[in-house]
Amino acid sequence: MIKAKINGKDIEVKEGTSILDAARVANVKIPTLCKHEDLEATGGCGLCIVKVKGSNKILRACTTEITEGMEVITHDPEIVAVRRSVLELIMSNHPKDCLTCARNQNCELQRLAAEFGIRENHFPNVLNSRKHKRDNSAKGICIDTSKCIQCGRCVQVCQKVQDVWALSFLKRGIKTYLSAAGDIDLKDSPCVNCGQCSAHCPVGAIVEHDETREAWNALSDEKKYCVVQFAPAVRVAIGEAFGYPVGKNLTGKLTSALYALGFNAVFDTNTGADLTILEEASEFKHRLTNGGVLPLITSCCPAWVDFVEKNHGDMLDHISSAKSPHEMVGVLAKTYYAQKHNIDPKDIFVVSVMPCTAKKYEIGRDKDMSASGYPDVDLVLTTREIARMIKQAGIDFNNLEDRKGDDILSAYTGAATIFGATGGVMEAALRTAYNLVTGAELKDVNFKKVRGLKGIKEAKVDVNGTEVRVAVAHGLGNVDALMKKIKKAKAEGKELPYHFVEVMACQGGCVAGGGQPYGVTDELRTLRAKGLYKEDEHAEIRCSHNNPAIKKLYADYLGAPLSEKAHHLLHTHYTKRNKYQK
Repeated sequence: MIKAKINGKDIEVKEGTSILDAARVANVKIPTLCKHEDLEATGGCGLCIVKVKGSNKILRACTTEITEGMEVITHDPEIVAVRRSVLELIMSNHPKDCLTCARNQNCELQRLAAEFGIRENHFPNVLNSRKHKRDNSAKGICIDTSKCIQCGRCVQVCQKVQDVWALSFLKRGIKTYLSAAGDIDLKDSPCVNCGQCSAHCPVGAIVEHDETREAWNALSDEKKYCVVQFAPAVRVAIGEAFGYPVGKNLTGKLTSALYALGFNAVFDTNTGADLTILEEASEFKHRLTNGGVLPLITSCCPAWVDFVEKNHGDMLDHISSAKSPHEMVGVLAKTYYAQKHNIDPKDIFVVSVMPCTAKKYEIGRDKDMSASGYPDVDLVLTTREIARMIKQAGIDFNNLEDRKGDDILSAYTGAATIFGATGGVMEAALRTAYNLVTGAELKDVNFKKVRGLKGIKEAKVDVNGTEVRVAVAHGLGNVDALMKKIKKAKAEGKELPYHFVEVMACQGGCVAGGGQPYGVTDELRTLRAKGLYKEDEHAEIRCSHNNPAIKKLYADYLGAPLSEKAHHLLHTHYTKRNKYQK
């Protein structure tokens, strides 16, 4: 620990702490546009300048460590004037179309310009000095390079955190511009639509592909029977758009809001999560007891599936063939639900509300996603998009009464709820896999070793005398180490390090997906996950195989897990693809 002063206030922080972080300990806010908690400091924007007593240098707080006895001044008239000039320089190379920007009223640059009282530019507009390109080629995210402020967050998260390398800066100096790698279309790049670039962008340079108009058009079409479902992570994040504390579980209010928007039926993706567990755990049991290919790797995350097809094509036989939960609900809406209600499947329009931008890509990735003869899911909206629709409709979200969804595809267990957090799929699967292998119920269904925000988590589980080794990775940058460890063991003929592996593309899992409310940090990830675990703890039924609705679904329609019908409707396949599409 070292002692120092910030604006005359004594503080004590750990050695190695940056001035920026030390200031937060002193409850002093230093403005910045390039620094994000998830990313390394670069000092790129130049807004976080500070002075140190005894030095004539102006330092950047994000890249400078505070040292013993240091006396830091974070705000004075000169510093404020320089910061205002820096902002004006950034704005001279930025369009002024805030009214039509997706980040209007939720933009870090806009907020700082307001705080600094900038009412006019003192620098000439140099917006046309660099190449501008609007790239809508990918199905999940859109890039508008004219709005890029070159903070570097998107490039850093894409390259260093996600290890995808789809984005880069081209040229130098005032002509520098953001582009998909090699200045190609985003759809042809290594991009996996995870949306972490958009989640970390401070402005509107990268946003989700907005499809709210398509949703409104469907709702206004009298020929369509519109149904909607929402994912586990959405219920603990939607409230942030309406002033609720982070992590507040609002399942009932969200269901009520979706009915108020005009949907004919509201389903819960958690039902699909329970169904996924039955299929995936049965697949694991079959492989474990019959000498099948191990480890089995989960397939719920479409960005991970895209990543593995492009980067680890030799591992595709390890991936579970089970579709993701919302795809399962979608296909059942157009088969099981349609039959129950005597509705023509062609008239059913399925909307999925997801925390994820990659789900927009997933619904059209392969013909398997149209197992009923029609698309399993017709449209995907992110948490951000559905929040905008609720506001557009004039719905008083905060005063809505809780409401339940449609009985057939809305019943779920605690195991399904925790799907939204990293380790949740693994924990839910282990609860059911234990039952399928042993025929017994677990006395303690909590597998806390797979919880938390550590990049790679490992655990061992005793299943009737057999040691089952599992691993959980979140954030694609952690995946390569895991894959290399598995491949090395296979190549050397050694005992496999794992039997079962969960991968989620986004840090923290779906609670921090690319379509969730902006401003995510580890603190928010933890709070959102806590909201899911709390519901699981208080759930009457905590294991997927004990869900009465799922039992009835198999008895009435699917037959059994991995049956021919279940395989046709609920499973898919994978294809090795080039990282760069031709």
